Amino acid sequence: MSKVFYDLKSIIGKAVRYIDTRFDLGDGDTGSKMFEKEHIEGAIYWDLEKDLSDMESKNGRHPMISKDKMTKLIRQAGLTLDDSIIIYDQGGSPFALRAYFLLEWAGFSDIHVLREGFEEAKKVLPVSDLNQNYPLSNVSPIWKDELYVDIETVKKIVAGEVDAQLIDARSAIRYRGEVEPIDAVAGHIPTALNFDWEQLKQDGKFMKQKALIEKLTDLTDNSKPVIAYCGSGVTAAPLYASLKEAGYENVQLYVGSYSDWIRENEVETSLM
Repeated sequence: MSKVFYDLKSIIGKAVRYIDTRFDLGDGDTGSKMFEKEHIEGAIYWDLEKDLSDMESKNGRHPMISKDKMTKLIRQAGLTLDDSIIIYDQGGSPFALRAYFLLEWAGFSDIHVLREGFEEAKKVLPVSDLNQNYPLSNVSPIWKDELYVDIETVKKIVAGEVDAQLIDARSAIRYRGEVEPIDAVAGHIPTALNFDWEQLKQDGKFMKQKALIEKLTDLTDNSKPVIAYCGSGVTAAPLYASLKEAGYENVQLYVGSYSDWIRENEVETSLM
């Protein structure tokens, strides 16, 4: 069973590399400004749109980045596959988990997301406003392409050619097609179940493993692959990680998500 989330008390005094991923979907400069003001000492900053997405791609609003871009990103950060890495954001947000997914895809294994956000972390960890420069690494990622699916695979799932369960991480009213504030078409990918990712949080933090197991164990059949998606692939990352922490053994992420699917495919609207 995967252990994705770490509590502050479990990392105090340990030698780890920190990655700050604070971001605001409504103001793309907010995260970097917060980082420049203060961050956990030694942390580097990865921006959701500049670093963790390929915003030039048309495959959704926050498309999957290329292997070349990911390799460059981790080498510039001076990371190696043996590093122990802690990723944080504001807390209860999807941004650290997007970075977690991409690092897992690149072959990193000792990576965890801080359950608490920065404001709590800075009460017990040293902070700084200085940018830490690390020597470039020459790491060669060990890609785990089985962690994500593309639109062609999703088409096969919808057609019944691949036995897997899609899970929509958006709100129920968006899933049902009652409201769609962002995308041009309302509804969901056919055959998908719905589980609002906001249900994974308690008191502004992601639930502990025991609570996630209780919440997610009976969501769907654990014997077949489950694929998390959302609107643009960002808020699906918490569902992806939480399913893993809850004991699902074959979890994947459709990074293009609903915004990619609706470019050329039919949707469903339904009452749950």
